[in-house]
Amino acid sequence: MVTTLDDTKRNAIAIKLASIKALQQLVIENERLLLTQGLDAEIGDRIRNFLNDDEKNLGILETVIGQYGIQAEPKKNVTQFIEKARELFKGSELSLYEKVSQHELLKHQLVMSGLIVHKAAQKVGADVLLAIGPLNTINFENRAHQEQLKGILEILGVREFTGQDADQGIWARVQDAMAAVSGVVGSAVTQTSDKSDLNIQDVIRLDHNKVNTLFTELLQSDNPQKIQEYFGQIYKDLTAHAEAEEEVVYPRVRPFYGQDNTQELFDEQAEMKRVLDQIKAISPSSSEFKDQVRKLMEAVGDHIRQEESTMFAAIRNNLSSDQSEQLATEFKAAKTKIQEKLGVVSESNV
Repeated sequence: MVTTLDDTKRNAIAIKLASIKALQQLVIENERLLLTQGLDAEIGDRIRNFLNDDEKNLGILETVIGQYGIQAEPKKNVTQFIEKARELFKGSELSLYEKVSQHELLKHQLVMSGLIVHKAAQKVGADVLLAIGPLNTINFENRAHQEQLKGILEILGVREFTGQDADQGIWARVQDAMAAVSGVVGSAVTQTSDKSDLNIQDVIRLDHNKVNTLFTELLQSDNPQKIQEYFGQIYKDLTAHAEAEEEVVYPRVRPFYGQDNTQELFDEQAEMKRVLDQIKAISPSSSEFKDQVRKLMEAVGDHIRQEESTMFAAIRNNLSSDQSEQLATEFKAAKTKIQEKLGVVSESNV
């Protein structure tokens, strides 16, 4: 019988993503506190820009974790570090220079964690690499923040140690360093718009792309253990996606998409869930297993085509951008709760 347990590598990435999210939340707290420290106008503007980027990047992280499909808790040592760092940052023991120095180190920790997850995903599976793709945005922006923080540290350090202002040519060097970072990263996409979230079509399409990749990986594999792993993820991803759509999306679109069209989507997903449970009872080493997976993939493909053509068109014609983004936020929140119900990864020190 096929289980839906994830292998240790996928669990380890899930825990790492949860740790990154917790550190990202600490970054936001720190920046809000720094803005109360009587900074000069230029440094204050840069910190405000960081905060704007970091608040958007927290939303990107939540999207990545939802796409990855495994809700986890941060490592215990990360949680302990955050508690101590929060106390220290709020206290009076550190000077402003020392607080910004600690913040720059925290940004470095986030950059390295993001890069490690990206490299690990390359080894685990194409579906994982696809799910964590938006993490590159956060890696790039945190790296750019690091370069600016180095400039801020030079200015604050000179002031603290000499009582005089530093050479303002610092910012020219910072801009050169940021340009070099941009050149290394290449075509990295940054979140520079004023959007509060992706729209609902974007979020649903990301789910569709991931499950199609999982189907391809499963059907190309001859390793029963890998086949079981891929199906376990398909099972959880499709279940969470379907239940979140049924809870949030379909009731919202029914008035303008139509009762019959909406009911058809409900019925297709009920059949999909029935087939998932049927396949779950088949040995992954049997020939019948892949035959049934192919049939499921065809049915899911038909369902996807309907959603991405007629339902998406109805949404574009009837919901504003803000309404579509809000629906995406509600969908992601519902999916997170369902993923937690399907099985939270235990806290680990792996």
